Amino acid sequence: MHLTTGRHPHPLDPLAAREIDEVRRILMAEGLLTEPVRVAYLGLEEPPKHEVLVWEPGAPPPARRARAYLLDLSTEAAEAVTVSITAGAVESRTPIDPLTDGQVPMLDEEHALVRKVLREDAGWAAALARRGIDDPASVYLAALSAGHFARPREHGRRVARVLAHLMPTRASLPWAHPVDGLVAYVDLVKAEVMEIVDTGPQPVPAEPGDYGHGPYRTTQKPIHITQPDGPSFTVDGPLVTWEKWSLRLGYDMREGLTLHRIGFEDGGRVRPVVYRASVAEMVVPYGDPSPVRFWQNYFDTGEYQLGKLANSLELGCDCLGEITYFDAVVTDGAGLPKVITNAICMHEEDYGVLWKHTDPANGSRETRRQRRLVISFFVTVGNYDYGFYWYLYLDGTIELEVKATGIVFTGAYDDRAAPYGSEVAPGLAAPYHQHLFSARLDMTVDGVANAVDEVEAKTVHSPYGNAFTRVATRLRTEREAVRDADLKAERTWHVVNPGVLNRLGRPVGYALHPEGRPTLLAAPGSSIHGRAEFATRHLWVTRYHPAERYPAGDLVNQHPGGAGLPAYTRADRDLDGQDIVLWHTFGLTHFPRTEDWPIMPVDTCGFVLKPVGFFDRNPTLDVPPSASARSCH
Repeated sequence: MHLTTGRHPHPLDPLAAREIDEVRRILMAEGLLTEPVRVAYLGLEEPPKHEVLVWEPGAPPPARRARAYLLDLSTEAAEAVTVSITAGAVESRTPIDPLTDGQVPMLDEEHALVRKVLREDAGWAAALARRGIDDPASVYLAALSAGHFARPREHGRRVARVLAHLMPTRASLPWAHPVDGLVAYVDLVKAEVMEIVDTGPQPVPAEPGDYGHGPYRTTQKPIHITQPDGPSFTVDGPLVTWEKWSLRLGYDMREGLTLHRIGFEDGGRVRPVVYRASVAEMVVPYGDPSPVRFWQNYFDTGEYQLGKLANSLELGCDCLGEITYFDAVVTDGAGLPKVITNAICMHEEDYGVLWKHTDPANGSRETRRQRRLVISFFVTVGNYDYGFYWYLYLDGTIELEVKATGIVFTGAYDDRAAPYGSEVAPGLAAPYHQHLFSARLDMTVDGVANAVDEVEAKTVHSPYGNAFTRVATRLRTEREAVRDADLKAERTWHVVNPGVLNRLGRPVGYALHPEGRPTLLAAPGSSIHGRAEFATRHLWVTRYHPAERYPAGDLVNQHPGGAGLPAYTRADRDLDGQDIVLWHTFGLTHFPRTEDWPIMPVDTCGFVLKPVGFFDRNPTLDVPPSASARSCH
């Protein structure tokens, strides 16, 4: 099913393949897309929020626009271009300065380019020969984002850093055999080796890391999940309604799945909760300071564009039950549309007991079962795989769960590596690292005039020593709203609407419940600290601005730092009763285990949004007993 085939077009519909073709035609007609030019990114330029909120079906829609990053491989010039699909013309062009703005995201073809350059380089062949490797083609090369380290030789140049793993056979998984003590720096435009760092040969771990070939256990009986009458949701293109929820699905080649106009039907009307939700950035910083690995910090969203790396999901493998799939449309380097089939999986599932009580006074027994709508996609970024699962629950709860799996990045294990990595197999190291995500939550809790209260538990002095209460502090400006979680105080952040009161006369609200795990562990003053400052705090809150899309800034690849949330909040804008955006950092700090090798079982992280005074009472009192209630009672 395509996201762009609804009966009623909407301004937030993702770009269709025909629209991408039209953008390409316009760029070519304007002379901007020629043979040496690559499209590094192309996506919908969403209309400003206020235009969408006042638009009604049947009225003239806001202009359809696309935003693109273009890179000319012949001149090394890059620019950001806005195209009006409605007007059939280029609206704006903004040059990208690689010294101050950074580089456009990595191109698919650059991975193949790196392999070609190094396999033809005599210095690289000599370094491999010193390790007893005579055939460069037997080595798998990972072209990795370079970061930014103010190295004069790299100023203004588009760079990849390259690590190597031996592949004993064409069918072997390379990650078990790191060729350590060796890294190459490659200029991606000039297609030349800039530098080879060789700290000396280290033994290549010999034990294979292949998996998935059996023998398999024979004890599992089949599990069948069926819905004979079909699912409870309805779909009209990107518009999904399920139980009392409604929302629009979107997809972007950078962010992947996006959710829009999330609302809950209550009292005969749909009450808005979240205008737009996405994972706007993720960074994977490594903790090994060695000359070969000190630079390993990957922005999987801003540098690699995880949305274009989505898997085509398979029934029975990735998804189980009564599944509805959606295809996603992204763009290749030539600006042509590329369809990822079954990129998004949607289904509903039972989730145990919703509420239950057996009353001793009148003998009544009532139980209701919880269920949730699951909307997910999975991406593969090199060695790691990530699943992003949005859950909507019957009681108005919204949850995001991220599942990390795949294969840990590896090196050789010795005394030098020991303080910064785990030995996961004989002589094989997996460096310590983090997976840090930034969720962008553009809130509209019963309207756009929202505010944020920090709510936490507090002990109160009392004669019996048993008293405690909760304290709410209004976060009135952007600088006040840069905050950390505190699990000991049960700290949560409540997004309230001061202008809408519930029946008890209190503002309606939704609470963000953080997991409160560690934020960025890199030291202040480090390159990655400056480039990923968003990840140093659990919460940022900003006034809505249509140009403020990403927590690390628009261009992350080789950016010197300071962009995104640090820049957005510099003005310290008023937040009290305003149109606001929450940015929430969450994630995993990974000290790899032997159980994570040769493939890592899923580890999870995420957050929850819960209604707090949003409803006048439990909104699930109308959930019927289960069909099997008689057997229950």
